Amino acid sequence: MYASLKSITLWPPSRENARRFTLALCTASALGSLLVYGFSTRLPLPLLMLNVAAVACVWAQHRLSRKSIKFQPQELADRLLEVQENERHRLSRELHDDIGQLLTAAKLQSEWLKRRMPDELQEQCAVLCDTLEETLTKVRDVSAILNPRQLTSLGLEASLRAHLLKTLANTSVNWSLECHQRLTGIPEEMAVAAFRITQEAVTNILRHAEAKNLLVRLQRLPRGLTLLISDDGLGFEPETDPGRAGQRGMAGMSERIDQLGGTLSVTSEPGKGTQIEALFPWAPRALERASTNKVMH
Repeated sequence: MYASLKSITLWPPSRENARRFTLALCTASALGSLLVYGFSTRLPLPLLMLNVAAVACVWAQHRLSRKSIKFQPQELADRLLEVQENERHRLSRELHDDIGQLLTAAKLQSEWLKRRMPDELQEQCAVLCDTLEETLTKVRDVSAILNPRQLTSLGLEASLRAHLLKTLANTSVNWSLECHQRLTGIPEEMAVAAFRITQEAVTNILRHAEAKNLLVRLQRLPRGLTLLISDDGLGFEPETDPGRAGQRGMAGMSERIDQLGGTLSVTSEPGKGTQIEALFPWAPRALERASTNKVMH
């Protein structure tokens, strides 16, 4: 009895309880109408009110279902991005802590063996030591890509510069990073999204674009943080729905910018390069701080 009273006093009810209540009302209304029809009597007022209540509940359920259909894809995308970031962090820790430590131990063991090997085997030992050193460096690089720890300590600008230096070091791409304002105080989720979008764009340039020049520009504006990525590569034809078209990198960029309520614009044509413009709007508190800083300067 107490449980039923408690469930009645909790309003609005859950979707499951609302469905059950609507089903009960519709069933009672249908049975009452059949009884009235069977006895050929006039429709009593309570039964009329029951019919009206059933119609109202059906209408409310329709509104709830429309809202759930509307918001479910966005919630799913947000959850998917959260899971992806958590998985990246987990893999980064495993690479750095477990595999990195094993490779370091193997490297030390190979150096110990090299000092005790005869002269005719020194060359092979040197190759083994160099291979282990190169593998350890690659593992650390992948760990840093999966989880850019420097975002917290160095900030967005320095992290992007370090990533561009490392990624484009042995390529023919001429790149420049422009930051017209200091990027201190950028929210973590915004910095991570800007870093990941740039990371994905640079990867696409190296894989597909064959670009010679790359420009990355960050600007702190009153309405938000803007990111421009421009190259003079082969270009492509942007799709309205990149996920369905198989452009997974572009789809990931769109999901990240949508999660923060921003906008993403991709301008590209075959043979005319690509330009990506992203706007990350400030949250209400960050917008207030940005306006205050603008007045102070």
